[in-house]
Amino acid sequence: MFKKDLLLSLSFIAIASNAQASETAIKACMIKKLETADLSVTVGELKKSCEDLQLIAKERKHIEIESFFEQDLKVSNLASGPYVMTPYVMTPHKMNYFLPARYSDNINTQSYDIIDQWAEHFKDVEIKYQLSFRVPLLTQSLLTEGDGIAFAFTLESWWQLYAQKISRPFRETNYQPEIFYYTPLSWQPFDGNTALLVGFEHQSNGHSSTLSRSWNRVYANFIFAKDDFTIAFRPWWRVPEGKEATTLTKPGDDNPDITDYMGHFELSMEYKWEKYNWFFKGRENFRTHKGYAELGITFPIIERLKGYIQYTNGYGESLIDYNHSQQTIGIGFALTDYFQGKN
Repeated sequence: MFKKDLLLSLSFIAIASNAQASETAIKACMIKKLETADLSVTVGELKKSCEDLQLIAKERKHIEIESFFEQDLKVSNLASGPYVMTPYVMTPHKMNYFLPARYSDNINTQSYDIIDQWAEHFKDVEIKYQLSFRVPLLTQSLLTEGDGIAFAFTLESWWQLYAQKISRPFRETNYQPEIFYYTPLSWQPFDGNTALLVGFEHQSNGHSSTLSRSWNRVYANFIFAKDDFTIAFRPWWRVPEGKEATTLTKPGDDNPDITDYMGHFELSMEYKWEKYNWFFKGRENFRTHKGYAELGITFPIIERLKGYIQYTNGYGESLIDYNHSQQTIGIGFALTDYFQGKN
């Protein structure tokens, strides 16, 4: 009789009250728990239990929400809900990884002919790593709830550590600063979540003369995520740099035909299966039929340390290789996932 009366009282309170959503959720939890609760349990104990459960759920969701975007990739885990970032706090952007062994079946030597007897000593196996972070500059809502502006920086490097005869040089390093506006979208197809990024980025390899490679892009990035699946479509427009190419004596466009090989968009996907994360990234120019594909998988090793295997095929693994096709495979360690927040 006590349980029945208490159940009716709680039902009346839940219907009559116009309290906040969190209080409604607590009362719904109490009603559900009351159906199986022991008669000795008090209303206060039921309420405390439900409040604790809601607090745990909020903390878990906050952790997932914080790692929402990983665009470049540094797209993010959209399945969690609205995007939340703390101003001026540095967090991972794209995937951070270290591959101590990365093999190429056709390493680029032609681009380095300007340096005498350098490329002929290149090794097919080298080190590759990527470091990437972002810093929110403004998180107060601008146009929509949850939007903001962020700065990001990505460094990707190819290190000829095993080429002893040429003093183990860094063969190529790419620098990519960018600034972007992000906003969650209200559109939820297939009960998933969506978001949009719009930004400007510069990418260069820091070299001069005929080894220099660089371009500027304005991009949009549409992201969809549901459960353990995330997909991002990222078209871009290259900012023109003039019609003349760079020469030994005159600066100009370092790579006027770069879009012939790098295309005008990138498609990225991730799927999480148990403790394994599978990644895909692809580009294509449908006019020239030049493209690039990247496949990856992370797997647990010990605690939070994950192994990472990466396979690439096509043009533009790096800027110096934008017009050079090769297949590569590397193995190493992932410091953060491709789409942030999926652990």
